[in-house]
This record gives sequence, C-alpha cells and structure tokens, in this order.
Amino acid sequence: MAREALTGSRIRERRVMAGMKQADLAREIGISASYLNLIEHNRRRIGGKLLLNIASSLGVEPQALTEGAEAALIAALREAADEAGLSGPEAERADEFAGRFPGWADVLAGTRKRVTALEQTVEALTDRLAHDPHLAASMHELLSTAAAIRSTAAILAETKTLQPEWRDRFHANINEDSRRLSDSAQALVSYLDSTENAADAASSPQEEVEAFLAAHDFSFAELEGGEVDDALIASMVEDAPELVSQAARHTTRVVLRQVAGDAARLSLSDLRAAIEDHGSDPLALSSTLRVPVACVLRRLAALPELEAGLVVCDRSGTVIFRKSVEGFTVPRHGSCCPLWPLFAVLGQPGAVIRERVSQLGPAQAQFEAFATCEAMAIAGYNTLPLVQAVMLLLPTDAGAAAGTPVGSTCRVCPQQSCRARREPSILRAGV
Repeated sequence: MAREALTGSRIRERRVMAGMKQADLAREIGISASYLNLIEHNRRRIGGKLLLNIASSLGVEPQALTEGAEAALIAALREAADEAGLSGPEAERADEFAGRFPGWADVLAGTRKRVTALEQTVEALTDRLAHDPHLAASMHELLSTAAAIRSTAAILAETKTLQPEWRDRFHANINEDSRRLSDSAQALVSYLDSTENAADAASSPQEEVEAFLAAHDFSFAELEGGEVDDALIASMVEDAPELVSQAARHTTRVVLRQVAGDAARLSLSDLRAAIEDHGSDPLALSSTLRVPVACVLRRLAALPELEAGLVVCDRSGTVIFRKSVEGFTVPRHGSCCPLWPLFAVLGQPGAVIRERVSQLGPAQAQFEAFATCEAMAIAGYNTLPLVQAVMLLLPTDAGAAAGTPVGSTCRVCPQQSCRARREPSILRAGV
C-alpha cells in the first residue's frame, strides 16, 4: 500500500491517541461520522482544507498525517522482516504497519537496533577472548600460578614426615606464588577495565593508532599541501593524546608518511574533479590520473562523502591498517576471513580484483570491494620485494544483487560449511 494512501490510518491513530471519539472529531470539523469512518479506513482520499482542519483539531502538523513514518523507520522494518525470513508480501506491508501503528513500529525498530548492537558486542568480546594475545598470556599466568599453589599445598597436606626446613621452604613458595597470583589478577582486571578515555581503553598499539586516526576522521589537511617533512609528522605524533605507547607512535609515523606521499601524488581536489568526469571506478581513475591503483584506493577512502572502508595487509596477511565501515567487521585480534579479496591479490602484484561481497552477520550489508597488491621499494639485487595488499569497500544499495558471502573471522562466522574454515564457530542456529 502506498504511503500516501495511509493518511486515514494515521488520522485514526492520532485520534485514538488524543482520546477523541470519532463522532466528536467529525462534529468538530463539520462532516458526518460515517464519512470520517470511510476516511479513517483509507476509502476516501483527503487533502486541502479538510486535512488542515483535522490536523488542527488533533493538534498535529499536516505532514504528520500525510507523510507518516520516516523512510529510515520503514527501511528498518523491512530489514527486520528480511532477517526474520518473512515473505515478500509481508515485507511490503511495512509502510502500512508504520502508518497504522507508529508507536509499535518505533518499538520494533528500536528493539532490532539494540539486538544488533548486542550481537556485535558479543562478536567483539568473543573475538577478544579467543585471540587477544595479552589476555591469553594473562590467563596462562593465572592458571599456572594457581596450579603451582595447589601442588605445593598438596605436598604440605599429604606428606606427614616433611622436614621443618622443607616445610618452611614450601610455605615461602606458597607466599610468593600467592603474591604473584594477586598481582596478576589485579593486572588482568585493570586491563579489562575500559574507561571513556580512548587512550586508556585501547589495549594494543594498533588500537591506539585507530583511535588517533578516528579522532581526525582519517583526514589530515596539514599533509595535503605538497612536500611534508618528518618534523611536522613528528610533532603531530608527539602531540596526540591517543598515542601512549612507543610502538603506536612508530606505526602512526609510518601511516602519516604514507598519507603525505599519496597526497603528493594525488590531491583530493584533483581526485574529486576526476570523479565528476569519470565516476568513482578506481581502475578508470588510475588510468586517467596516471596514479597507481593502490594509491587511488587509499585516496578514495580519504573522501568522507564516499563513506568507504579500507583494509591494508602486509605479505604475511597481517592487517596493518583499517578504516572501519558500518556493516563490515575487521577483527581486532586474530586472523581475518581468508575469502576477502584482500588476500586473493597477495602474491600477485599489479593484479586488481573487483568483487561484490556481503559479510555474514546481522547487518548483511553489501559492498563493492576493490583490491590490489603493490610492491614496496626494492632494497637491492637478489632481494624479494615486500608487498602490501589494499582493499577498498564502497557501500552499495540495499537492492543490489547479492554479493559473495564472506565472514569476519572463523570464530564468529555462522557459515558452518565454509570451505575456508580454520576453527569451529561458537555460533549455532538460533544464536
């Protein structure tokens, strides 16, 4: 049913919310109760002065009766219907549901949003518990110390003929191990304790770098002017409150040098002008601007209007840079999904892959993925070059053709029969 045809349903909803009887509203606006009944059941079109009179009597704006629910609310309802597996005709009635029951529609959309946020939190925490190296080391330390205390205590309890000097030595060991256990537990609690401060909440140098880049919206105007010296980059790094560790500062300097080098090759103004003339296809832009595809991908990710994501990995497959985009999760710890186009281009410098992908999970967002691999500077003769793979993620319309299903990491991927699975998933049907 068209949204414009639901004006009567909205009038009825507003009248009921206002506590008015149908006859009272009809009398107030000067029409018969039977005619108002036809209007409220969407059997008569309404507009002009009559619509204005009804809106005035109900104390609402006329647009609230004609436009009804926002497009975002209707889109959320349709997404909820798709996730629940409702048939096409049922999903198409989202407009009618939002028009007739706006309050319940808000509740349903809000609940879906909260469920999605909770699922993402569970995925992130599970990934962290499974792959966070610091957390794994801390847990190993706790378990090892507890086992040592238990063994020593068992010797003391079960050996009746223990010499006094050995008993004193075992008591000293228990005392020392107990202190170590207490210190380890306090350190683990402090590590897990998150605060509102981005620097304190970051649990690794990579996360400190991400917090720094996010604080600047992945855009650095001071690096766009041409030649940039290391002194400017050093001052930017030293003045950043997000960068606490020396490792994070080192990584950030490398990232900023890359940004400055790309800006010297291709300014954002030239890139925007080329997009106006040739569109946003990276390969066409590379050919037109005579700039390597990898540079074009990184520069496209720096345009805020594209709302693009970017992932960069080195030859080992380790992610060394990420710019997150809603609907596509890049694991903070552990290995990524090997089905990403990012990894398909490793070992093939110069190759460019374009593939539509959809990451499995609650969002089911569609992306146009562009990936390429470039060789870094060659150090000398008989030396294999280091390479980097770059993947740009451009969001596509919800109505676009379904893309290749990929995951984030095996641990939280619901596709049990995946040919690339490395470890079992904790997700089961219904979870």
